[in-house]
Amino acid sequence: MSAAFTCSKTFSGYPCCHRQWRHPGHCRFVHGYSRSFTCWFGAANLDENGFVVDFSSLGSLESQLAAQFDHTFLVNADDPLLEQWQALHEQGALDLRVMDNVGMEASAQLVWDWANALLQGRDGGRTCCWKVEARENEKNAACYEAIPGWFQGSRAPGMG
Repeated sequence: MSAAFTCSKTFSGYPCCHRQWRHPGHCRFVHGYSRSFTCWFGAANLDENGFVVDFSSLGSLESQLAAQFDHTFLVNADDPLLEQWQALHEQGALDLRVMDNVGMEASAQLVWDWANALLQGRDGGRTCCWKVEARENEKNAACYEAIPGWFQGSRAPGMG
C-alpha cells in the first residue's frame, strides 16, 4: 500500500536565538531568527472529513513548537557556557532550552519526531509526517525527511 494523498502545514512566528559554539565563524555568537516549520503529511486514505490531517487537530504540536521556540534561547547540551546560560535563565534574563543540537537540521528532525508521535498515537498508522522543513529566514532552511516504519502507507511515491 502506498500513500496517495499528501498535504502540508506551516507553523511560523517563533522568534528565538541560539549559537553554534563550535563554529569557527560568526555562528558561534548568539544570534536569532524567527523560525518556521513546514510539515508534510501523508495518508493512503482520507479521514471522515476528507482530510489527510485536520489542521485544527494539530494544536498540541503547535503548543510544543511555541514552548520550545517562542522567545527562547537555545543552547547545545555541551555548550561550555551552559552554567552561565542557566544562571541567566534563573535570573529571568533568558528562557533557556537545552538541546542536543540547536541547528536547523536537528530542529527539523525534532519536529518530525513530535509530529509523528502525535499522529501515531492518534491515527494508529493511517497518517504520518514524512518531511519537515525548518526555516530560520527566507534564505536558509534545512529539512529532515523519513517515513516511519509503522506508517501503513509506507514506500509512497513522492514521500521519500
